[in-house]
Amino acid sequence: MIRYCTVTTLTLLFSAAVAAQVPAPAGDPAKGREKTRMCEGCHGIEGWRTAFPEVYRVPKLGGQHPAYLAAALHEYKNGDRSHPSMRAIAGSLSDEDIANLAAYYSQGGPHTNTASK
Repeated sequence: MIRYCTVTTLTLLFSAAVAAQVPAPAGDPAKGREKTRMCEGCHGIEGWRTAFPEVYRVPKLGGQHPAYLAAALHEYKNGDRSHPSMRAIAGSLSDEDIANLAAYYSQGGPHTNTASK
């Protein structure tokens, strides 16, 4: 578990550093909103935890930097990040879809529902 947390933390720090250096992709937030159904089931519920592949809190997407979001989705798509569900979802997205989703979520995304704790 400690190794998993360390790897996850290092991945997030590296991705944040890359995102800070990469310009935000030019995306259309309105088109991004049209693609959010596959995201909302996990990321649209505040405080949601998932049990696959391990139990962890699902991160909030709204308000994230668009370059970070796009980089993360590309990393899932090309296998640099290994979460099976995210890899499958990102693999179905075009570069335009990724840019649009990043633009949408960087503007705050949807209002979230609170999960039972």
